[in-house]
Amino acid sequence: MTQIEWRPEFSIGIADVDYEHQELIAWINRTLVASLDAAGDRSAVTDLLGEVFAKVSAHFALEERVMRDQGYDQLTEHKRDHELLLDDIRDIMDDFESGGDLVEERFATRLSEWFGLHFRTYDARFHHRMSGA
Repeated sequence: MTQIEWRPEFSIGIADVDYEHQELIAWINRTLVASLDAAGDRSAVTDLLGEVFAKVSAHFALEERVMRDQGYDQLTEHKRDHELLLDDIRDIMDDFESGGDLVEERFATRLSEWFGLHFRTYDARFHHRMSGA
């Protein structure tokens, strides 16, 4: 199974943020591997997908709170991009819960593409703005 691989272009240059993003990706990878192990147990896979959704949602909520507290002028656009990924994850969950197959490869690819673009654009822009650079 393809996992989300941390790539140098994901880095925004702030060690704590880059570390948190790396940890989130590593956790998602472990969860996706666990979903393969649980493939015969639809309930377990549903629970694992729910965990991914909850963890990613919590990360986004924290980011958005920091942005609100900092008076970030592009919070609306940043939040909208977060919501796009959460909608995609929810769609995958709904499809699986309705009897569809979980295609871990497609799920991992979608997450990897989204994280790469989001880190390089939205997160980098926010952290650049807040650092005063």
